Formats: sequence, C-alpha cells, structure tokens
Amino acid sequence: MSDPWDELQRPGPSSAEVAGVTIRRGSRVRLHPRAGGDIFDLALAGKLAAVESLEEDDEGRVHVTVTLDDDPGRDLGAARVLGHRFFFRLDEIEPVEGGDEQAASAGTRILVAGVGNIFLGDDGFGVAVANRLAERELPEGVDVRDFGIRGMDLAYALQDGYDAVVFVDAAPRGEAPGTLSVIEPELDLDEVVLDTHGMDPLRVIALARALGGIPPRVLVVACEPETVVHGEHDEELVGELSAPVRAAVDEAATLVCSVVEAEIKSTRKAVRQ
Repeated sequence: MSDPWDELQRPGPSSAEVAGVTIRRGSRVRLHPRAGGDIFDLALAGKLAAVESLEEDDEGRVHVTVTLDDDPGRDLGAARVLGHRFFFRLDEIEPVEGGDEQAASAGTRILVAGVGNIFLGDDGFGVAVANRLAERELPEGVDVRDFGIRGMDLAYALQDGYDAVVFVDAAPRGEAPGTLSVIEPELDLDEVVLDTHGMDPLRVIALARALGGIPPRVLVVACEPETVVHGEHDEELVGELSAPVRAAVDEAATLVCSVVEAEIKSTRKAVRQ
C-alpha cells in the first residue's frame, strides 16, 4: 500500500496528449464538461481557459487544472484559491489551435526574490533592488517580492508552481565592488538545515526540495559587496549600502528585467519545438 503523503507530493506529468495535440502548463483549451454535471459545469461549458497544471490521481488518470480567460480573479486561480481554479478530465477539454504559443509568455510564472539583511551593509542589496523593481511595470506572471531574511516564507513560495526563480543577492566573488553577475548555481545540496530567521539561498532551496520541489530554473543576479558585515555585535550593524553597491541598484533592476524577458522568450521557443 502506498503512503498517502508520498502520493500527495508526487508531481504530475509535464504534458499530455489530447486529440493528437500536446498540452502542457500554459496551453489554452476550450472546456466541454461532461453531461449531467453540476451548476458549475453548465456555467463553464464552452469557456476558454489556460492550463495551470496536470495532475495524476492514485489510479493513474490525468486531470488538468485550469483558470478561465475571462475570470477577473484569474491570478487567484494561479495561487490555488478555490472558486478560481477548476479540474477537468482530458476528455473534457479541447485544445485551442495556435493557443499554446500565445499562452507561453502569459502562462509563464517567474518569482523575483530579493533577499538579504538590510542591517548588514551591502547584504541588503537584494531588498533594495526588489523595492526598485516594485516601481516598474513587469510582464504578467512575474512576481517581485522582498523576502529579507524570511527563509521559511521563501521556501513555501517556491512551492507555488513558478517556472523560474531569480534570486537577487549580494555575493562575494572576488570582483570589484558593485560588479553584477548572472549565475546559474549548481544545486547539489541534500542537507536540509532549518533556519526560520536566516537567509542562505542554497539552504532555502534544499528545504524547498524537501517540502515538495523547486522551480525548473534557478538563477541569481548577484552583486559584489564592498562592506561585508556579520552582525555578531550590535556595533557592527550598518543600515546602508556602500557607494558602489548603491550605484549598482538601478542597473541591477534593469538586468533582472532582461533576465526575466529572456526566460519568457525561452519558454515560448520551447513551446514551438
């Protein structure tokens, strides 16, 4: 007998075939609920929707979860709120011709996570960039959040079905202070160390894996710090960025936007193939 907790954590398939067409997260479909259904089935018949995920039950049957195109609370469906997210069997949906590519960018969800401690000098770089990005208009599906040192909150956020996460953080790499880099880290950590009041992104990723999974793509926009403060004593606390790191904040915000656009284009290209 299988463990029900293991069943709940088992990921669904990445794609499925419907009428000879491959559907995946972001594919657009038309709904055809089975006859004799409830009032929701009647209301949803013929509606256009986007596939949010594919799920497999304990008998191996594949279902899709969808959000409606004309639902003003569609973002709530993506956040798994009841009443905005619906389940259908594969024989109850019809792929929309050409809709897969159209949904590739709109269906892509990316989390930009600003991390760091604002009281430890340049360690607050990620928070400053997240605040700057909050003033910009970003593509639909891109969420920018200031996590500070709330590692547990970030680990749970990584369970929300994002296609990619972009960490923004200060990272000493031996470059001149203020130098920006885009890193795709090696994720081979197996150890889970629970620290609810700290923010080591690699430990957070390990914890997120243990909770259920991480986004397929993990990137870091890093800045070389000038001041490295450990905060072991109160007199070491520094509540401001150094001059070169402060000067890099605007450029970093622009770089994050470029990284996000590249990820969206990559998703669109993968759908075409």
